[in-house]
Amino acid sequence: MIGFPSPFGGSSDDSGLFDEYDEFVPEHLPQPGVFLKGHRVLTDGEHVTFHKLTQELFEERKVYDMTFNYNLARLNLDTRHKSAGYRYAEESDDQSVLRAEFTPTTPFCPQTHTLTIGSFRAWNGLSDRHDYDLVRVRAARMHHQSDAINDQLEELEEKFLSTGSVTYVPDGDVGSTPMERAKQNERPSRGGPNASF
Repeated sequence: MIGFPSPFGGSSDDSGLFDEYDEFVPEHLPQPGVFLKGHRVLTDGEHVTFHKLTQELFEERKVYDMTFNYNLARLNLDTRHKSAGYRYAEESDDQSVLRAEFTPTTPFCPQTHTLTIGSFRAWNGLSDRHDYDLVRVRAARMHHQSDAINDQLEELEEKFLSTGSVTYVPDGDVGSTPMERAKQNERPSRGGPNASF
């Protein structure tokens, strides 16, 4: 894999800074949060298998963390951010639905909105690559805008279920906050099924 420059010095493939994609290291992963409570959380080989696929899908759809300049799937492996990344759980009453909860590195991470939308579009737009009919995505409650982000993710999910499209973004007043500007920039007219997000 190409080594990208890192804000911490060196490159993104520096030995010792990242776990391997075939490793499950619980102490380097976020604790499952409210969205996964009561569902079957993936661990060990199941987590590894789905997260390796996630790396491929995120690479194809260019779901990149611009702060660290790497594929977002690498955040789970980054030993400098042991409580950030994705955890997964199969829904207790429907094994064809996977829940994915994203915990950012800080409660004020400005990319959380874009990264969760991009993740949803990668997993559901390329759903022929995995065994789930739907991957539901939410931001962890620790993020200061998790309610607004999760409301939009829920609308995106509902639209996907009714149309099969992953490009829908709800209409609404567009103001001057970063999240509102992001909503405007992600309207369907800006992209299609092959758009990065």
